[in-house]
Amino acid sequence: MSGLMIRTDGVELATQSFGNPNQPPLLLIMGGMASMLWWPEEFCGRLAEPGRFVIRYDQRDSGLSTKYPPGRPGYTFEDAVDDVFRVLDGYGIPNAHIVGFSLGGMVGQAAALKSPERVLSLTAISTSPVGVDTSHFPPSGEGWLEHMAVEADWSDRADAVAYLIEDARLTAGTTHPFDEAGTRAFLERDFDRSGGYLSATNHSVLFEIGETWRGRLDEMKVPLLVLHGTADPVFPPTHGETLARTVTDAKFVKIEGGGHELHPGDWEEIISAIDEHVARSMCV
Repeated sequence: MSGLMIRTDGVELATQSFGNPNQPPLLLIMGGMASMLWWPEEFCGRLAEPGRFVIRYDQRDSGLSTKYPPGRPGYTFEDAVDDVFRVLDGYGIPNAHIVGFSLGGMVGQAAALKSPERVLSLTAISTSPVGVDTSHFPPSGEGWLEHMAVEADWSDRADAVAYLIEDARLTAGTTHPFDEAGTRAFLERDFDRSGGYLSATNHSVLFEIGETWRGRLDEMKVPLLVLHGTADPVFPPTHGETLARTVTDAKFVKIEGGGHELHPGDWEEIISAIDEHVARSMCV
């Protein structure tokens, strides 16, 4: 693993890479309020094993990337999309396979629509279709919504970690046991590396996607794989199913009992599906 800080257009984007840079590139985009560490190092290494160059990065206001004052993000969803290409440019990569989780999957969809020549394939995990009216979809889980209505003290390490442990518990799937101790240890490390989570709350602006993308999913020509847990309480499976149904020739894979998470118990299934999708898209 090696790190690279990309400085461009007044923005710093912290990145790490795995594998051989001469192999096909695969870029990972994580979800809201989550640094690149939410793509676990072992997970990234396994993705790189078949002969790929895997890159993960901190979106703005997360990890070690540029941060803005809480409540005053100096960017929009459009900037998050352009950051995908800033990362690729920083590595001198003309195009890459993209894997996005949750909000990262939405950013990936927009990137594939904006510059399809730069996206070799897209894998969207536990995400929602961009530019689609989802108001009539099944609601998010009641317990999770009640938890989200409670405000954490993001400046306080103990309170922020406790809040996110409960969030992780409520968004976990039904197949595997919840690892509270492991979750706590990870969140404490992520909090310390990021210098706290106050600025990460700015990611709420990234859900203001705008009219630019409305009704455009059926234009997508990039090979698409959609992975979605059947027990996802944040974006119920209808979100993933609709995304796959709207994009021509997209493939939909259910993670039985999976939640809104990358649980190690599901890695084999997730990585195998990505391996197959990437290989297939390279043969098209």
